[in-house]
Amino acid sequence: MSAANYNYRSDTGPPIPGIIGSSPAMQDVYRLTRRVARSNASVLLLGETGTGKELIATAIHRLSDRGSGPLVKVNCGALSESLLESELFGHVRGSFTGAINNRTGRFEAAHTGTIFLDEINSTTLHLQIKLLRVLQEREFERVGDTQTVRVDTRVIAASNRDLMNEVQEDRFREDLYWRLNVVPIDIPPLRDRREDVADLVAHFLNYYSELNERFVVHIQREAMEALQDHHWPGNVRELQNYVERAVVMAETDELTIDLLPDSVTRSEKPQAGSRIRGVDLETLTYEVVQQGLATAGPEEDSLHTKIVSRIERELIAQVMLACSNVQTKAASKLGINRNTLHKKLKEYDLES
Repeated sequence: MSAANYNYRSDTGPPIPGIIGSSPAMQDVYRLTRRVARSNASVLLLGETGTGKELIATAIHRLSDRGSGPLVKVNCGALSESLLESELFGHVRGSFTGAINNRTGRFEAAHTGTIFLDEINSTTLHLQIKLLRVLQEREFERVGDTQTVRVDTRVIAASNRDLMNEVQEDRFREDLYWRLNVVPIDIPPLRDRREDVADLVAHFLNYYSELNERFVVHIQREAMEALQDHHWPGNVRELQNYVERAVVMAETDELTIDLLPDSVTRSEKPQAGSRIRGVDLETLTYEVVQQGLATAGPEEDSLHTKIVSRIERELIAQVMLACSNVQTKAASKLGINRNTLHKKLKEYDLES
């Protein structure tokens, strides 16, 4: 296969700049993206980490009547509640320690354009009230101010978790959910569109060859088969990482199977539901349950709660070990935001 001959043809479906794939699952995403882009409706993008939700948000903005206006992106999972509130709505001088100047928030910066709220599921209930008001009334106050600011900003939100489940668990406001979920778009994981792997590999080969001044334009058949058979827990972002590494390490013009990590080239595949990113849940659960039963006394108030907590602690400990204690990476593998992971590490005394 030659990456030099790669061409994303329009006859495979409506092309969207920056997004690769012609599978039926992605065709549905394209059609819905183009349709909703022409409106001012709020959009909720749902999908696993690394599936390309930010790319779809960018496409919706560029294809809309707001395309000439600003596109402002905010990762809600990367900041604490107080910092995120200031980031979104701005603040006035003296409103809190360190607020030495007035600051314009991201909603104001996105006026006449679009704001993309990634990891919306990580916001607190307090902040969700303010977000609901912006969606309903198009107005808010900066932190520490009484003057109302009105904005004309379209909201696109994204979540890597099931928001309705978050609502049922009282972690997300139901009224905000329905305001965000006007038009939901589900972004399929890479394992559900394996027919796109070849096009993605070709695209990344071209891109990283040019970026690194290399000429890796072919891919070995065995390497392609291994890539197409992989489960892709990290989705397109994981594939992108492996292709970049292979291009940098290649000594010829071909991506060969020895340039791929063991997680891709080994033949065994994880059974559905039995592993989370390399952690054997069945073995882990059995061992912890046995420990819980062995230590539980006759007056144990909640053996179930104790066992669940121990399983969670052991799972987090194993994932942290596998990720060399890098919290951002571990949080991604666990499917939670970094702030939540930090709280769990503190709760279970796992902080290094």
